[in-house]
Amino acid sequence: MKRSAIRELAFKLLYSMEIQQDNSQEQIDLYIENSDITDEEIKTYILNVTNGIKEHYEEIINIISNNLKQDWKLDRISKINLAILKLSIYEIKYTDIPYKVAINEAVEIAKKYGEETSSTFINGVLANIVREGADK
Repeated sequence: MKRSAIRELAFKLLYSMEIQQDNSQEQIDLYIENSDITDEEIKTYILNVTNGIKEHYEEIINIISNNLKQDWKLDRISKINLAILKLSIYEIKYTDIPYKVAINEAVEIAKKYGEETSSTFINGVLANIVREGADK
């Protein structure tokens, strides 16, 4: 399975967790089980992302909040866009994935699952984060 498809699986879990307001290990385990994910590399990536986002939650939320336009608040962001932003910010800040790859993948997920303007919104927020030096 390509990294893009694996990232998409992680996004779906993050979105589900966002909707259900449940980021428990049980939720993660159920998702992996119900998605028939048996490959250890895929499991490891999903666990790293979800646990990494939990571990750095406050910082990731602050990064998102600080990079929104002045009249925007966090609760105005759709759950889909929020899940995409959490995933991509985690990848940019806490992994060795190049920020250009993380942004491109986030934009592609936004085009597939988001609203008409999601990809532009995601690209703008992430570009601002990188510009401000929040990347490695």
